[in-house]
Amino acid sequence: MILAAGNGMTYWYLTRSLGVGALVLLTASVALGVLSAARWRSERWPRFVTTGLHRNLTLLAICFVAGHVLTTVLDGYTPIGLKDAFIPFVSSYRPVWLGLGAVASDLLLALVLTSLLRVRIGYRAWRYVHWLAYASWPVALVHALGTGSDAALAWMRIVGLVSIGVVVLAVLARVWLSAGASVAVRLAGAVAALVVPIAIAGWYESGPAQHGWARRAGTPTSLLASGRATKLAAATTLASVSRPPSTFSARLTGTVQETSRADGLLAVVIRGSVHGGAGGSFRIDLVGQPLQGGVSLRASGASYVPAGTGTVYLGSIGFLSGQRVVVDVSTAAGAHLQLSFLLDINGATKVVTGTVDATPGGA
Repeated sequence: MILAAGNGMTYWYLTRSLGVGALVLLTASVALGVLSAARWRSERWPRFVTTGLHRNLTLLAICFVAGHVLTTVLDGYTPIGLKDAFIPFVSSYRPVWLGLGAVASDLLLALVLTSLLRVRIGYRAWRYVHWLAYASWPVALVHALGTGSDAALAWMRIVGLVSIGVVVLAVLARVWLSAGASVAVRLAGAVAALVVPIAIAGWYESGPAQHGWARRAGTPTSLLASGRATKLAAATTLASVSRPPSTFSARLTGTVQETSRADGLLAVVIRGSVHGGAGGSFRIDLVGQPLQGGVSLRASGASYVPAGTGTVYLGSIGFLSGQRVVVDVSTAAGAHLQLSFLLDINGATKVVTGTVDATPGGA
């Protein structure tokens, strides 16, 4: 079997980065919108600056959302179609949490359309829709944590916490500056600003932050068996140590399994044992378009467990050409390792032999 590299991983990285970027921009837009509604200004920061920045950030966030939707559909790894981006709760992939993303995008789309038709529909109708669009922020946040592949990672936790903190502070400032509002209204606003984030945080800790969330969220069984889903589902639960094995070269033996998926892609799983060096076991997952005698890579995952340890290295393919496969893996503690495989795959017997060279730090 000859494995050919493709550009399918590009869409995966793009959709993740655009999704996170959209959330950050939407957070900033909501915070500025709340402050603008409170008519907040200073000598150095006039109100028109806040209003203009709010409008431009909103437009940029909408562009990021459009790019996020497009790259998700083009990725092809998950069964997500264009209709799933606008019709909530109909997707076969994590229907509830992906559906919330559709709700958020629909709210933003309604904001754009009503802004374009503001003269025709009137200021009051536009304002009602404009305020309704603010609901897109908590919906988008829950969508990102419930559907996003990075939800359980530390940096995504930080993005979520900072986003919540920024909006909460903006709402509390809005309540504080609303001198003309009644005490009951101001108290209700303050309570909502605290209760909603607490509810989201509680749901996150009992859901996306826990092992097995991918399955409970509605990920199709065929994807759970693939390398990308396996890597992400295991990332928060597998033990790790900070000390990587030394540089070594060793022999390997294993097996290869091929499965044709309903979407026409081929899933390939190569697993086996390392004989010599740090020893242990490895697994390489590939998903791609079938070629004559091989696969054009669309997605990948990799794992390695040195013998006699509880350390699990997780990562993906960094280079693929013919019989050579290079994977970059790391532990949750940040220890990096590069494994360079030279594989001899017998297509008739599904037996794999070859060698592996390990280099700590991925150098």
